[in-house]
Amino acid sequence: MTPPSLRTDSSAPNPASDRAFFGHPRGLGLLFLTEMWERFSFYGLRPLLVLFMAAALADGGFGFDRPAASAIVGIYAASVYLASLPGGWIADRWLGLRRAILIGAVLITSGHLAIGISGMAGAGMGKIFFFLGLVLIVLGTGLLKPNISAIVGDLYPEGGARRDAGFSIFYMGINTGAFLGQLVTGYLGERVSWHWGFGAAGVGMLFGLLVFWLKAKDMLGTLGQDIVRDPNPAVQAKREGTVRNYTIAGLVVLAMVFVLAGTGVVALDPQAIGGAMTFVLVGIAVAFFGFLFAFGGLTRDEKRRSGVIFVLFVFAAIFWAAFEQAPTSLQLFANDFTDRNFFGFEIPATWFQTVNSAFIILFSPVIAALWIMLAKRNIDLSSPAKFALGLALAGVGFLIMLFAANRVVASGGSVLVSPWWLIISYFFQTMGELFVSPVGLSSMTKLAPRRYLGQMMGIWFLATSVGNLVAGLVGGYVDPTKLEQTPLVFSGTAIALFGATVILALMIVPIRRMMATAK
Repeated sequence: MTPPSLRTDSSAPNPASDRAFFGHPRGLGLLFLTEMWERFSFYGLRPLLVLFMAAALADGGFGFDRPAASAIVGIYAASVYLASLPGGWIADRWLGLRRAILIGAVLITSGHLAIGISGMAGAGMGKIFFFLGLVLIVLGTGLLKPNISAIVGDLYPEGGARRDAGFSIFYMGINTGAFLGQLVTGYLGERVSWHWGFGAAGVGMLFGLLVFWLKAKDMLGTLGQDIVRDPNPAVQAKREGTVRNYTIAGLVVLAMVFVLAGTGVVALDPQAIGGAMTFVLVGIAVAFFGFLFAFGGLTRDEKRRSGVIFVLFVFAAIFWAAFEQAPTSLQLFANDFTDRNFFGFEIPATWFQTVNSAFIILFSPVIAALWIMLAKRNIDLSSPAKFALGLALAGVGFLIMLFAANRVVASGGSVLVSPWWLIISYFFQTMGELFVSPVGLSSMTKLAPRRYLGQMMGIWFLATSVGNLVAGLVGGYVDPTKLEQTPLVFSGTAIALFGATVILALMIVPIRRMMATAK
């Protein structure tokens, strides 16, 4: 039986003329809700992971040492972003956008179910179900996240400002889901049971799955139901067969590795794996750009602009390596060293993760208005200038945390610092994100050679993936039994950010010249 979300319907609304959702196509409301619930589940789960894995067995956790737990979170988050590359390829060449989103939602929901079951499966089998759940979430997110964004774009065939506004509304859905997810799952996970928190994240994704399943037919029409096909059926069949075979082969290899690790035949060291993955991912980026310059058939102007993309890739990876310490070093600092008592109520440590989402919701319109105001006054900051400012702002955020950490060390760990240290740090980091993330996405679309646009967008996600890995590797060294490590984590991060700021600032003028032809 064909699922309702995959049937065609000639009476479905025309997205180009549909204004039923606050002046936008009704399909945007559906995609808003689907992505909101997916982000509810993802961000609801992520901050619990390091606390749960590092918690003692007596407290319901796995009892992992903190560097290992943090490295696992880094590998998980990096893999989520990395999975977007094959996920988009599979949807474009084989499944279609809608089917990929639906399958992705099923996989994510199944992953959360597996993590929920892990709490009832005993110590040994519990770990197998837990990590199986993480793998399923990675696979599902790789299918859902890039393709739901692609359908948002397809809602606006006319392009223009209305399309930009639609993406802004969609982005609000992402941050709304992240904000609510961390409030709900954080409270349940820390106050009731780890697995109640995990389960709540799964229920959120189940809502997203049901909404998309039931409403896609009526609200999206035929958008995303099919793929771009070759006129020759034989060529098309071969193309789909290739994608299908590679996908099955990859899943078989992944299943074999999982079985070998789960049965103890192969011992996996998360920190060693994370370190190796970092080199591999950076190597992939260098090899890609090397191939592009040597054999990509680029014009001189395209090579200059691709060179700018490579520079932005490097500095974006540095930024994300700091920013993505939120669920590791900063989460552990909130848990161990922060006074969370508020008139007798102990604030769950995971609630501090909502601060970034709240600031994004509040200040995104302000930053957007700032760029418009500067443009009207003929002040046009280049992309590298905005990147440099973003790096500097994030550096200030970690410098603030260095002062907080030094107060903890000076007291021998007996003093809990004010939560305002974390809140103010998150404010500066969020401002940095608003200078880097949207600017980076915009730069990719402006600078990339048209025939390599999709791959360049993949490179942007690769920078985020590398950053998550590095953040996971360094973030676990916040430990109440080793106080001296905490200031080193924050000072090292701040120095790296300020150093990158200076280097990039010195490159602004030559990069501006290289970007002169980009529109």
